[in-house]
Amino acid sequence: MIYHNLTIKHWLTLAALGFAILIASIHPLEFPSYLLHQIGTVLMLVALFICQKKIGLSYPTFLLYILFLVIHVIGAHYLYSYVPYNDWIKSIFHFDLNQSMGWSRNMYDRLVHFVYGLFLYPFFYRLFQVWLPSLKPKTLFILVIQFVMASSLFYEWIEWWIAIGLSPEEAENYNGQQGDLWDAHKDMFLATIGSIITGLILLIRTPETMNRSTV
Repeated sequence: MIYHNLTIKHWLTLAALGFAILIASIHPLEFPSYLLHQIGTVLMLVALFICQKKIGLSYPTFLLYILFLVIHVIGAHYLYSYVPYNDWIKSIFHFDLNQSMGWSRNMYDRLVHFVYGLFLYPFFYRLFQVWLPSLKPKTLFILVIQFVMASSLFYEWIEWWIAIGLSPEEAENYNGQQGDLWDAHKDMFLATIGSIITGLILLIRTPETMNRSTV
């Protein structure tokens, strides 16, 4: 079901995001970098409200969009390179994820890029569905994956452009590269994989003969 107006569950979901932003705004690790990241949050919320009103979104699509922003907000508070996810896991589950996976770096930034493709695929699919209503689901599937790839590349360009005006230490903290020469390439690859996973699930679940406006 497509919603054009916000319902109670939409507002509750937005309230959860607002609470996350409020908590994240308390003593962030590096305030200037935090503000830079939160500019992206504001722009994405504006885009969400416009699309919700103009074309309508299903609640699952809306929810996944907000969940992505919550994950992003957590990263903005700690800076992506310093989110203590491994300490949280060890404290709750008594399990060292980094050691078990052989990771020598903080992988939270990888998670955010992967979730970008995984969670925002339905939102992008809905946009292309409205713009190009005559296309079949398989064609839309390819277009959305290509869009995730292109937008991931554009984001990496923005990060590079911002980093040029920062000191080396500030640029490292903002970008979260952690000394990895291929960081941008890996981030874009993970976003692509995330979009393919969600896209295949939706493609299998929704035959071409069904009403495509349910996404």
